[in-house]
Amino acid sequence: MHIIVVGCGRVGSGLALELEALGHSVTVLDKNENSFKRLSSNFRGNKLVGFGFDKDNLTKAGAESAGGLAAVTSGDNSNILTARIARESFGIENVVARIYDPRRAEIYRKLGIPTVATVSWTTNQVLRKLIPDSKSLEWSNSTAQLKMYEITIDPALVGKSVESIEPLTDFKIVGINRATESFIAKKDTILQEGDVVYAVVRSDSVHILNERFNIKLDLLGEENS
Repeated sequence: MHIIVVGCGRVGSGLALELEALGHSVTVLDKNENSFKRLSSNFRGNKLVGFGFDKDNLTKAGAESAGGLAAVTSGDNSNILTARIARESFGIENVVARIYDPRRAEIYRKLGIPTVATVSWTTNQVLRKLIPDSKSLEWSNSTAQLKMYEITIDPALVGKSVESIEPLTDFKIVGINRATESFIAKKDTILQEGDVVYAVVRSDSVHILNERFNIKLDLLGEENS
């Protein structure tokens, strides 16, 4: 998948390198050419000087064929404007914007733009929003018989209750991260777009996650190998 990273600061440069290591083609867009010095000499992607909210710049960056875009500059307004143009003008499916003011997160969520606040920012969080069918192993007990996964829910589950997607004994949804808040899941909690759930499952029932959350089995196999 081709992915555009707008902003080549500490986060943007690290994200670009990790995406490339995962096999994606990457274009990094930044207004300051000196910012590209943060990229290692091994970076094989494209480096483009310009602004992410400029349609011509995005076109040059490959927006018409891109599968994802991360707007990670130091400005909230620039990031959100870039994300909206990417989504609305180019139809890029997987878009995420870095945000410094968490009070705005709910507004942007309603616009269909996933955001990550600076206080909780990690490269893995961006990757989960950019790359579909993603989940990560967060915890395993001492016997490795119980595991907890952080899972970005499939759009098909929006509007369903926690109780309706839990089998009787195979796994439990214990928590939910929604925009800027996290809370304990209840049986009648309704899942919303962009929710990230924390599910505890027995090691021998990990396949249930694929059935319930539409996660690729090859990814599950990699983490359990």
